[in-house]
Amino acid sequence: MSFKKLRESVIERTFSPEEQQDKIGEVRKIIGPVADKFPTMCSDSSVLRFLIARSYNTKKAAKMLKGSIKWRLEFKSENIRWDDIAQEASLGRLYRADYLDKQGRIVFVIRAGVQSSSSGMMQIKYLVYCLENAILNLSSQEEQMVWIIDFQGWNSSCISLKVTRDTAQILQGHYPERLGLAILYNPPKMFESFWTMVRPFIEPKTYKKVTFAYPDNPRSCKMMEELFDMDKLESYFGGKNTVGFNYEAYAQKMREDDRKMSDLIDSGCSSPGYITSEVSESLHSRDSQDEIFSDEAVCSYLEEDDEIKQAQTPCSQFEPKNEVLEPKNE
Repeated sequence: MSFKKLRESVIERTFSPEEQQDKIGEVRKIIGPVADKFPTMCSDSSVLRFLIARSYNTKKAAKMLKGSIKWRLEFKSENIRWDDIAQEASLGRLYRADYLDKQGRIVFVIRAGVQSSSSGMMQIKYLVYCLENAILNLSSQEEQMVWIIDFQGWNSSCISLKVTRDTAQILQGHYPERLGLAILYNPPKMFESFWTMVRPFIEPKTYKKVTFAYPDNPRSCKMMEELFDMDKLESYFGGKNTVGFNYEAYAQKMREDDRKMSDLIDSGCSSPGYITSEVSESLHSRDSQDEIFSDEAVCSYLEEDDEIKQAQTPCSQFEPKNEVLEPKNE
């Protein structure tokens, strides 16, 4: 199956711009005054991603978006900086490639066979940092990313089910429609049992975006050539780039991006992932006019209409499909 046909196979019903705008307005109405105070998270493009993730069900999209705003207030993703996660990054286990795919999408590389000694929370913190950094660097024409997972050296001790579950929850619950495609490159036979355990965490929409690829499969090779410039693609994915991850160069690039993020926040502007914790007076009209409406109070407000559970969405960064997408039988 060609990559073009793969994309066509996941196309769903689309709504006209007018219909989309009506849906976006409905979501904002459900969220209430909070929407005015989180302009980035409640922008047209952001709300639309949540709508798509919930098949344009406005109530479900609003609940999902409120949960994500609450998560951001608690996790404070915009405050993570390179020095906070540099040790985890030094492993080269996860990094943003210095090339785009042929559609102009940012590419993430995961070396699944590289084992991390960091805590699960630190691994999630680094993941969030990478996602925020990628969003900062996304072009206005492309909002999605490509993930390539290299299984060279992988075994069942390299990754925990909990970290995988938490990773999926973060990606699906708080960064909806950011994944364009995930490629599981040359997983070993033993991966099948792990995949069986992971599958329940994955939403159907995400499942359709994941494919398996193998270096000795002609269709897989054709797909990689359609997607990437083979001169820039790493050699462990069949490309000609033998340099791979350069920690020092990567650290310099990330620190430069940290300065951009800090400048955006200091200037009062919102970065693509950043939301201000300032809250409208209308939110605390029920309280004393002298009261400072804290992040905790905003979270409480968001939970008034419905309970928002951090694990409300199943999740993961992996998932298969048909033919080329199925695990290799040996």
